[in-house]
This record gives sequence, C-alpha cells and structure tokens, in this order.
Amino acid sequence: MTSPPHPNCIFCKIIARTSPAEILLEDDDIIVFKDVKPASRFHYLAVPKLHIENVNKITLNDKLLVEKLLSEGKRALQENGANVNDLLAGFHWPPFNSVSHMHLHLISPASEMSFLSRIVFRPNTWWFGTVDYVLNDLLPTKL
Repeated sequence: MTSPPHPNCIFCKIIARTSPAEILLEDDDIIVFKDVKPASRFHYLAVPKLHIENVNKITLNDKLLVEKLLSEGKRALQENGANVNDLLAGFHWPPFNSVSHMHLHLISPASEMSFLSRIVFRPNTWWFGTVDYVLNDLLPTKL
C-alpha cells in the first residue's frame, strides 16, 4: 500500500529510509516513529505509507486506516511504557499541519504537556481534531 515517494515529503523519505527517524513500529500500511519535537515524554507519529496529503483528503474508505493508525500508535506507546489512559491523539487541520502527509499525533502523558503544547494540540479546534472527531463527525459528512 505504498505510493511513489513525493520528492519533498519528509515522511515519504522516512518511509523510503532516505531520511533518519527513530522507527518504533512498521507494517505494510503504516509506520510509527518518534516526533522530533515532542510535546510530552512520549510523542509519536503514526503515518500511512500511502501519501495522503492531509486528513481532509480521506474518505469513508479510509476509516479502517485511521483506526489502524490509532491502534498501532497505542501499541507502540504501550510497548515503550507510556500511559495510554492519558493520551491525546489527533490530526492538525490544514493549513496548520507542518508536513503535507497525513499523520496522527499520539501524545502521552497529555497531562504533562506544556502550556504552549496545550494550545498547539488543543482538541477539536479549527487547527487540531481528535481521532474521535475525525471518525464520528468528519467521515460521516463524506457520504
């Protein structure tokens, strides 16, 4: 389920192993690695190998992919000792996404985020949406 790497996409380069990253988990569809600017002790990115520009580009057919990003991201967190009961998981909306390749932020413990991180990753704002919002509110509008 990979697409040709986009030449200027850092995540495509990480998937192709032409850019470094601390990869925690990988399968045919997704990759999970550490965020280079962590908002808390554990801050991972779960990224589809298929280049999807941003979360607004997904369709109902991508529901299982979003669920897999969350479940595998949680698995990576648990395997590394993070508390998934104190987890913030979500996507930045364009134009507030820093990389134009859809990626799920998984941050734990969310309760230890700095004031600035709490603003940047504030749930269900016009710049950041939780997985629950994407699955329950955004996707149903794409019928």
